[in-house]
Amino acid sequence: MKSLAGCSVVIPAAGIGARMGSAIPKQYLTIGGQPVLALTIERFLALAPAEIILAVSAADQTWQSVPATRHCKVVTGGETRADSVLRGLDAVSAASEWVLVHDAARPCVREPDVLALATAVTASGNGGILAAPVVETVKRVQAGHIEQTLDREQIWLAQTPQMFRAEELKDAIQAGLARGLALTDEASAMEAAGHHPLIVPGSASNLKITSPADLALAEYYLSQEAADANRNRL
Repeated sequence: MKSLAGCSVVIPAAGIGARMGSAIPKQYLTIGGQPVLALTIERFLALAPAEIILAVSAADQTWQSVPATRHCKVVTGGETRADSVLRGLDAVSAASEWVLVHDAARPCVREPDVLALATAVTASGNGGILAAPVVETVKRVQAGHIEQTLDREQIWLAQTPQMFRAEELKDAIQAGLARGLALTDEASAMEAAGHHPLIVPGSASNLKITSPADLALAEYYLSQEAADANRNRL
């Protein structure tokens, strides 16, 4: 795929980012003078999706000062990520079979990775997610003591976007919430519904900003990307 034509994008952005230790929600912190949310939205605008749906907190008026949100359909999010995604899915156009859900605080996602995900998912007919392989040795710990060394070849770090058929994802989230499950991402809802999403390798730079150190690292990744783009134009 060369674009996201015919696909919808849902960006849950109703969180407050408590782990950042900032009075400003993390999606409104700035990198290079631009809000993180704007950088994230612009990544997807470049891929020409059918629509971008932004789920924000009912008390949030800051989104109105972000020019990129003019290109979004804005809905009121819920108390949890799953609630916000569900409200975003309610607003998805009936013409869109597929939806990509992406964290507002992942501004470094690479366009080729998003297209690779969309290509793999539509070719297989199965939903899937971007993920990064684990490179460190991973331990299972109980009460501060190592119980087991896990096989890292079987462990991946889930990223976003995560791409599924809109109606299937909506049904899976509703069912998971009804069962009281902790749905930390869309894939967990689909797994609980009996699906086995694809893993499409993503980039380590596609980090989620949850701490001040993450913000600095994201700024570095984006500056390097801009420098590479400038060199390629010479």
